[in-house]
Amino acid sequence: MNRFGEKLRTLRNEHKITLLQLAQEFGYTSHSYLSEIEYGYKMPTVALVLKVSRFFDVSTDSLLKDEMDLDLKPKHFEK
Repeated sequence: MNRFGEKLRTLRNEHKITLLQLAQEFGYTSHSYLSEIEYGYKMPTVALVLKVSRFFDVSTDSLLKDEMDLDLKPKHFEK
């Protein structure tokens, strides 16, 4: 899970969202927690992983796998 922070930064940058904007979207009063996650100083909580997954519409599996490649396709299966 040590790549979660890198993946979060990649998703943010691709969507042109600042740390502060994302922190506000997730209900945090400061962006410092997310910054510490991105730099690998802290591990994300399950709640944060779910928030990121839902916000960016990516699977939790792709966020938590150690590979750096993100599957940016929607996580919903086509029928």
